[in-house]
Amino acid sequence: MAFKAVELPDPTPALIAALEAAGLPTDDLREPGRRFYRFEDDAGLIGYGGLEEIGQDALIRSIVVVDDRRGDGFGAAILSWLEAEAVRQRATGLYLLTTSAAAFFRKHGYAILSRSAAPPAVAASRQFGTLCPASAAFMFKELRPQ
Repeated sequence: MAFKAVELPDPTPALIAALEAAGLPTDDLREPGRRFYRFEDDAGLIGYGGLEEIGQDALIRSIVVVDDRRGDGFGAAILSWLEAEAVRQRATGLYLLTTSAAAFFRKHGYAILSRSAAPPAVAASRQFGTLCPASAAFMFKELRPQ
């Protein structure tokens, strides 16, 4: 599955619209430590994803695949790309919060943790503290350099 990732220098209106349409948080997109990417191929836009640096770890920020590209494995491909990018950025683990995709992430090696197990830096993030509801599943995957 060939596609390219383009780092966005700033959150674009299209990124914000895609995240809002999916019901995902957008309030802190311009804060430091966040990197968002547009994923595309010859047929056009596939979706967006991002990473937030948190100490030696990273937090996956909102993966969204546009409606007409869903069901073709692009979500898994974007996740795999973000994991490899986190390794390139020297992250040792990836955390995430999700209200609707826990089964997807479990299928890709993420474990559900108690929110009380969150490292202090992760617990202090806006994503963890205020943007995602307390009912969101808190998940983790250890990264291994390739």
